[in-house]
Amino acid sequence: MNIPSDDRSVAMSAIAYLTDVEGIWTKLEDFARDNPLVSLQHGSLQLAPGAVLVFGGDAIDRGPASRRVVATLLDAKRRYGDRVVLLAGNRDLNKLRLVRELAGRSPTRAPREVVDAGRAALLKWTFSNTMGAGKAFEMRRAELVHDGAGSSDEDVVRSFETDLAPDGPLTQYLSACALAFRSGSTLFVHGAVTPENLGVVPGVASRIAHPNDWIAELNAFYEAQIRAYRDERVENGTPAWAPIVAYQAPASGTRFNQASVVYGRPADALGNPQLPPRALVDQLQRADIFRVVVGHTPSGDTPSVLCDDDFQLVIADNSYGRTEFGSRVLIYENAVEVSGEALLDSGERVKVRANLSPPDFPVGLRDRATGRLVKGHIGADARLLLFRFLEGFQPEQLAVSRDAYGSVDFSIPRATER
Repeated sequence: MNIPSDDRSVAMSAIAYLTDVEGIWTKLEDFARDNPLVSLQHGSLQLAPGAVLVFGGDAIDRGPASRRVVATLLDAKRRYGDRVVLLAGNRDLNKLRLVRELAGRSPTRAPREVVDAGRAALLKWTFSNTMGAGKAFEMRRAELVHDGAGSSDEDVVRSFETDLAPDGPLTQYLSACALAFRSGSTLFVHGAVTPENLGVVPGVASRIAHPNDWIAELNAFYEAQIRAYRDERVENGTPAWAPIVAYQAPASGTRFNQASVVYGRPADALGNPQLPPRALVDQLQRADIFRVVVGHTPSGDTPSVLCDDDFQLVIADNSYGRTEFGSRVLIYENAVEVSGEALLDSGERVKVRANLSPPDFPVGLRDRATGRLVKGHIGADARLLLFRFLEGFQPEQLAVSRDAYGSVDFSIPRATER
């Protein structure tokens, strides 16, 4: 059922998806503007009748509104219950380290001069060197100033301690989150579904065969870990929530953790998005999962949609893109509508859309010769947006006429079997 985008009376299966806001309030505003499923009224999220909001994780870190974003999402969850789904991202979960580290158990690789310089110096170093959040300290200071609160270095440190207390705002937010969510034929996780993590749950000896059982066990593991954190359980000097901290982090010396649904990446070494191997897709399809929707992995200014004949992957994280526009993904029973804004290499700023019901050829395919992904249509004209990462994760975003691109040799952007 392809529901028109201007129809505000929607079926329960209509899902609005947003991810990786990362403390940037304007992303939430962009997402909600003229959205048929979700609106932002006086700073409060409002859902259309029957609509579901899925937030894909990473609420905080890179903007001066992290606390406001967390409070807004948590308020919506409390008002709408199961119609708001919050997934925990790595930027949300890695903060569970901070209370103990700021209390004297600093990271082993933190330089002695940093540790000796005090808690603020340690927190700044931790954000920059272990969390990929070099601006988080100053962004929190800016938020405190905006709120009329004290904004000294120590005030910033104490604000994070307050957030992470057993009943602190960020702890309450994480308590309302999950690691995975399935709606019909669509599976949502923050990072990726991979051959290494499908069916795998930390602490469970054997791989779980059916994806539904795996999702349930994965979320039960998460719930138990957050409960251990709130209870401040420490066993033989080790925090009982250490497994979730490890699960959300990259493997040592790498940018990936393919064994984790939080930190796995559906991308090649250059960061270019790719579908899972065919064997994994077959396994998901046997459980009637035909679409996976994720954030976490930046892929330019607009969501990337990757398609083969019977499977779709949507990657909606536009962090570190050229724009900070709040991309929108709307998922209906048998249709997906994607929209966003992109800044082309030429300097032109364009609106981009893609409709997957079914995919409009060649959207979701890759130019075999250049490796460029066809992301979608530009505005109302007959152009396509092409994207790829070059060396050093430098985005290339080009517009070409649909006619000129009609004879290109396309391939399905898929990871190789391992």
